[in-house]
Formats: sequence, structure tokens, C-alpha cells
Amino acid sequence: MAWIGFLAGLCSVEADLPLWREPGYRGDWLVEGVDAPCSVYRTERPGEIVLANGLVARTFLIRPNAATVSLRRLDSGDEFVRAVEPEAIVTIDGRAWKVGGLVGQPNRAFLYEDWLDLLRADPESFQLVRWEASSKVAERLPWVRRRHSAEVPWPPKGATLTLWFAPPQDGPKGLEVGVRYEVYQGLPALSKQVLLRAGSGCRVDQVVVESLAAVESESAVDSPPSWSSNKITVLTDYSFVACDNVHWLTDPEYTTQVNYLLQTPCLLRVYPRHGPGVRLAEGESFESFRSFLILHDDWDRERQGLAVRRFHRALAPWVTENPLMLHLTSTDEKVARTAIDQAADCGFEMVIFSFGSGLNMEDDSPANIAKFRALANYAHSKGLEIGGYSLLASRSIDAENDCINPETGKPGGAVFGNSPCLGSRWGLEYFRKLKRFLEGTGFDLLEHDGSYPGDVCASTSHPGHEGLADSQWRQYRLIADFYRWCRSRGIFLNVPDSYMLAGSNKTGMGYRETNWSLPRREQHVHARQNLFDGTWLKTPSMGWMFTPLVEYQGGGAAATIEPLREHLRDYESHLANNLGFGAQSCYRGPRLYDAPETREVVRRWVAWFKKHRRILEADVIHLRRADGRRLDFVLHADPQGEERGLLMVFNPTDRLLEETIRVPMRYTGLRGACRVSLDDGKPSRRTIRDGVLELKVRVPANGRTWAVFLP
Repeated sequence: MAWIGFLAGLCSVEADLPLWREPGYRGDWLVEGVDAPCSVYRTERPGEIVLANGLVARTFLIRPNAATVSLRRLDSGDEFVRAVEPEAIVTIDGRAWKVGGLVGQPNRAFLYEDWLDLLRADPESFQLVRWEASSKVAERLPWVRRRHSAEVPWPPKGATLTLWFAPPQDGPKGLEVGVRYEVYQGLPALSKQVLLRAGSGCRVDQVVVESLAAVESESAVDSPPSWSSNKITVLTDYSFVACDNVHWLTDPEYTTQVNYLLQTPCLLRVYPRHGPGVRLAEGESFESFRSFLILHDDWDRERQGLAVRRFHRALAPWVTENPLMLHLTSTDEKVARTAIDQAADCGFEMVIFSFGSGLNMEDDSPANIAKFRALANYAHSKGLEIGGYSLLASRSIDAENDCINPETGKPGGAVFGNSPCLGSRWGLEYFRKLKRFLEGTGFDLLEHDGSYPGDVCASTSHPGHEGLADSQWRQYRLIADFYRWCRSRGIFLNVPDSYMLAGSNKTGMGYRETNWSLPRREQHVHARQNLFDGTWLKTPSMGWMFTPLVEYQGGGAAATIEPLREHLRDYESHLANNLGFGAQSCYRGPRLYDAPETREVVRRWVAWFKKHRRILEADVIHLRRADGRRLDFVLHADPQGEERGLLMVFNPTDRLLEETIRVPMRYTGLRGACRVSLDDGKPSRRTIRDGVLELKVRVPANGRTWAVFLP
């Protein structure tokens, strides 16, 4: 299986491990980075090992059974574990079994060092039989780099620890459970996955991948209306609209907590509401999804967001691919070739046959494939990539192939009302048709709308799943395996859902579609609000925006840009809004320009974006959100780049505005002084006082300005 054979330089004896010496790093990892090695260590306490990377450390006792006894952020010293829990919980043939863990802790509020000697194995739990450590991390997905992206290693540098457990005396015979942990270089993040090997046939009803008795984020006698969020961000690669994997539960065994009714949400469990519900034959194996923990050093929203964004760049580096794209609204060959010519002329990098263009990727007939292969070849001859749109969910096929509602026994009640079951005959054929179309045409992109949202299906006649219990897991695996296939071929994936850790490149930045039918003036403020809000947890390259060159969902002439030359100021504002945030938009229409002056504007902004591409695609530091009444602005920061920062300032009013902006320079890495270039002019020396640079700007009515910060 996938986990067999990837571990290189294995250690399985404590004496073979290096001795743990806690690092003394106290810098700012977001600015300076951390180059400490990732490894599994032994400590001076017999039977204790540590998985660490200089920023975080997960400590295990491996005798008398395996259990996490500490989870710490090393630079801040924060401890995230207050009590011992099992390392996983598996439900097999209807019965739940703990995997690992130790019992006997007197108080679940904290864990004294001397209490470790009191802990004992639970005889009803799976018992540790061996462990394996490696100085490498396996490639989670194949990634073919075909376009501009950040220079990040893949697979990431890191270390792996796998604990293997055997069942207790009355447990499932022959079932071996592995729990695999990974830590990554330079990131305050760890991952976890559960592996099963069946010695005899069994049904895997549920897998709790993570069970963590976490330090509470808030202590209250009476339960507040809502509890403060924790300093742990939990992500999984089993993620979609209707997915609910992360559960903050109460811990009734924590009887010394302040809350009178013992309702503090301080027990983290990561598991799906449904399934997996899969049957394993003798000798078969199963891999759960992965959970990821990001341990934060601060409650600050920006710092936590920066950590999440750095995590995605390292663990899903394909999200750094960020091509400029035209959403073409026609498949007419003449219109398409003209649009391709214009895209190449303006410096765009991709053309997409948009929704409503007439493209049908399910038509895998030789004639249809030949037509679009010719257009793809033409685009490639111009140095462009090309792709198209396909709708999967949020539509109905028929009663035989749609998801069956378990409450009614009929279609309906899905996340989007109706949806085909991916495990139906239609669903299986759909994926085969898309593969044939993509291979036959040489398309470089798939915009996959209505990606699987998590619908369950009660059908027992669909060939892709057995019944209700395994329907969500089987459907997810079908789409995730398809995205893996795309990733292995360098096919770019626009997917309006959180599939980045499963292989997609982008999701929507976050906007209400009907707002693109508002008057043009209002669209700009909405756009910058959406960009500001959408980049707290996403890098600029992870989200797409929208530009209605032609009418979208109404609004008529007041909402659309066409004729382009008649609304050139609004067209330029859309370009500046999106590119100024480092984000790409779906410029949806039949062309990019209709006059020399329109062409000049598009070419100028594309050239500007490419000149400053690295800093524009770097992290956004959120300074002032658009409100339509005063200047709004953000700072891009890249402490490792030649351009360390770029301040983008927008004026939404009909009058010139002046303001002295206090620019925080912490995340640029610049201290004391720097050079500043206004609107790409000659740089001048400026002073930074107490981490802040004061910059006076004059911004014309409905215009924008920018400042680049250099060492």
C-alpha cells in the first residue's frame, strides 16, 4: 500500500535516536524563518520520544503503551495538552476501540512530570507493538510544475513517526492499526493519519483520527453565548461544503474545570459524521484522511492567518500557481481564435471556455475532441494554456443516478437540492468521459463547478458504493482520486470548494454572485471588501474574483463593462483591484479589448503585475477595509524578497484624497530605514521608527497609488 516502502533511514530502537535538546529559538519565524532540523528524538526519560522541528514538539510515552503527553509550541513555550487521550479511536463492526493511550492521571486540568510514572496501560485498548521513525516525508500528491509558482520544495522537508498497535485480547483478530505523524520544516504544524491492515474481514464504521484533551481557550463559571476560539487551527484533506470533521466537545472527566456544568469545549476530536463504513477483506488495508494541527503563538488574527497561509504554501504548493485568465463566453472558432490572439497580445496566460460558452466536456465524441484539440493547439502555439468548465453536482440526472435521500428513499434533499451520486453508473462514466476529453484535447485546466459537496446516498444499487454508510467516503475518494490524476498531469483545477489539500489550485475568493449585477461603481467597493476578507486565511493566489465584461445575472448596461472602451475607467479599476491584491479574476466575455486605448490599459496593468509579481502574490497584511468613504489599503509583505513590501492604496471617492498612512513594517523584515518607490518612481530613503513608516500619499479621485519598499 501507499505507506509501505516510503520510509527511508528508519529507526525503530530508542538508542538509535538523537538525544532531544530543546532549541533556544526566540525570533519571529514569520520574518526570519526557522531552519532547525525535523526529527524524532529520545529524551533522558526512558520510554519517551519526541517528534519536533524547532517550532513545535509532540512528546510520546511509548511504555507501557503509546500516548501523547505533551504538545508544545517551543518558541513561546505554550503547552496545548492538559491530559492523556488515546491516539485514535476506531469503530469496527459496531464496537469502538481505543488505540493507545494511558490511564491513571489524577487531574485532567494539567499533567505533572512525576505523574507520568503513575500512568498505566488500559488493557481494553490497542497496544503498541512497534514504531518507525524517518527523516523524510512521503509525497502526498504528485505535482507536475507546469507554470509560474513559488519556489517551494515538494514533498516538504520533514520527519515521520509511525506507531503500530495490536488489538487487545478480546479485540478484532488480526487487525493492525498504525498512526502516522508528520512534522514539517519551518512550520508550526503537524499531521496525523490512521492506517488499518485487516487480518480478517471487518467493517470500518468510524475512525477518530485525533483525540486531544486540549488546554481550554476560555474559563467561565457560566457558559457564555459563544466560547473563544482556540490557539489551534485544525484542517483536514477530507474537506467539502457539507464536511464536519472538527469537533470541540466537552470533557465530563475533567471535573476540576471552572465551568459549573462541565460544558467547556476542550476535547478535540477529528472524525467525519458519516462513515467511512467500508468493508475490508482479509489482507486489505485502509488509510484515513489526514488531520493537520497548526499551533499558534498568538491570539492575533493576522499572525494566525499568516501561519495558515504559510501552511498552504508548503503543504499544497500548487496553490501558488496563479495564471492570468480570460473566461471566454463562446466556443465559436473565429471568436475563440480572436480571444486567444488578444490574450497572448496582452500577456494573459490562460483562456477558459466559461460556463455558458457552449462547451460540453461530457461529449467525448471524436468530432468534439478534434474541435477543441485544434483550439488547444492554437493556444499552445501562442504560448497560452487553455481549459474549460464542467458542472458536476447541483443538478439532477434521473432517479436512478441521483443521490437518494435516506429519509425519503427518493432523490432530493441534497446540499444543493439535487445531485448525481458520484458512485452511480452515470457518475463513474462522467469521470471516465472527463479523462478522455482532457487527454484527447490536451486541455491544461478544468474549472469544476459543483464539486462533490458531501451528499450521502442511500441507494444500494449504485456500483460505486455499497449503501448509505460508505456513500460519502466512496464518493469523496472518487473525486479526490480524479483530482490526484489531474495534479499528476499538471492540469490546473479551479474548484469552488476547499479541495486545496486534495489537489485543487483555487477556490472562490468569497463573493455574492448577484453583486456583479450591481451598478459598476458599487462593484469596486464590494470587490475590495471581498479581497480584503478573503485573504485572511487564503494567499492571494488561492482565490479567484469575477469581472462581468458582459452581463452576468442581470443588471443590464449599468452593471457590465461592454462596450469596453465606453467604460474604460471601470475596466481599469477591476484590473487594479484584483492585480493590486495579487489575485486573479474571471474576466468573462468574448474579448479583452475593443479599441487601442482599451488594449493599452490591459497591457499596462498586466505588465505592472508581472513586474511586481512576487511581492503581489506574497502575504497580504490587512490595514484598512474598503468602506466607500475614505482611502482603503493593504500591504503585501515578503521578508525574503528583493521587494520587501508593496502598499496598495485605493480612493473610492470622486475627490482627491490625501493622508499620512502609518505602515507597519514588521512582516517586511525592514528595520531602521528603507528605500521607498512611489508609483514606480525613483526610490528615496525613509526612516522606520518603532517598526512603523509614515508615508504621505495623494490619491486621485476613483484612482489608486502604490509604494514599493526596498532594503
